[in-house]
Amino acid sequence: MQESLSTLASKFIGFILSRIRSHAEETANSNGENLPGSKSGADSHPVSLREAQLSDFDGVCAMNLRLGQGSDSLENWQRLWRDNPALRGGRTPRIGWVLESSGDIVGFLGNIPLLCEFESKTLAAAATCRLAVEPAYRSSTHLLVTSFFRQKDVDLFLNTTATVAAGRIMNAFKAVQVPQPDYGKVLFWVLRPRKFMKTVLDKAGLSSPLTAVGSATAALVLSADMVFRHRKPKGHSGPYSVVETSVNEIGPAFEDFWAERAKETMRLFSKRSAAIMHWHFNAPGSAKTARMLGCYSSDRLVGYAVVRHESSAKDGVQRSLIADLMVSPENELVVDTLLAAAHATAKSAGSEVLEVLGFPRTIRESLGKWKPYSRDYPSCPYFYKARDRALEKKLAHEDAWYACPFDGDATLWP
Repeated sequence: MQESLSTLASKFIGFILSRIRSHAEETANSNGENLPGSKSGADSHPVSLREAQLSDFDGVCAMNLRLGQGSDSLENWQRLWRDNPALRGGRTPRIGWVLESSGDIVGFLGNIPLLCEFESKTLAAAATCRLAVEPAYRSSTHLLVTSFFRQKDVDLFLNTTATVAAGRIMNAFKAVQVPQPDYGKVLFWVLRPRKFMKTVLDKAGLSSPLTAVGSATAALVLSADMVFRHRKPKGHSGPYSVVETSVNEIGPAFEDFWAERAKETMRLFSKRSAAIMHWHFNAPGSAKTARMLGCYSSDRLVGYAVVRHESSAKDGVQRSLIADLMVSPENELVVDTLLAAAHATAKSAGSEVLEVLGFPRTIRESLGKWKPYSRDYPSCPYFYKARDRALEKKLAHEDAWYACPFDGDATLWP
């Protein structure tokens, strides 16, 4: 009986997820012509390109709002391009580039200076952000992207939030997808079945009577599937304890952990320090809250996870995301302990789902034990290009990467 119920639940959940994926793909396809980088014929007026300045904030934000990019603040610009820890070595604070026509800003590509580490060396990295061009001028998008890739003081170019259209542009400039398998596959655990099912049934385009009446039944089926298939992460009653704090409380123990971790791995990863973590997760005016989960053996930090609790997204789902996770060494018991703690804090925050995007194969296999559901991006959102050919050759291998949402602008924006 238990097995047949679990099978029925799995089939039902599979049906719901297929509808969600289908709806997401239809939405992405219907919006394809409106995505940044799409061409829409010849420019109606002459266009000029120049480097962006802080004084361009109002013009860029007005355009971004018209094109659906969301709001921003001058304080955030100052954070990204004046208070950025990657600029402390004297690096040029290059905001990005704008396209102008008749005195108006008609295009923008942001450029975020970052630091990465690979083979015990620090690399100067840059990540794209907020690519947007007015429809009449999209045939000039290449001018913005060319400027990004022509930066001579950058070792590694990143786009970690590429749409399908932006991915085509990256490919045209010989940037490639990160060779980390399944980076575009989101793993997730449902925390509040009834609320989640009501939201997804509505967004999947199913009939309103089913949304109103059937969500409770659907939630029961989902709950049964979660119980019978053991989809709730559990920690171990071993030598580990987890302490939850604000990211602002990250301090010396974290610095010691990363000094040791950097010696143990030869993978490429975004540089972490207490100062960088404070800067990264403290965007001014953000409604998103980041919590630090430190896993300790006695008084020694042996791993951590940063969970970012988000307000409801465009799809109506309130979610939490594991924005960063690292264990030293790659200890499966520590991963289990941190996942269980992340699950608990996400539920306490009121989230409907806990999501994981990216991370190396070993981490994802540890997470996969707890049988998460999954959904796919329309395409991989993470692209890179190395300036040096020798570096590019090394980065072509899966084992060279520790790619996750901490990279680029994926969790940097308010």
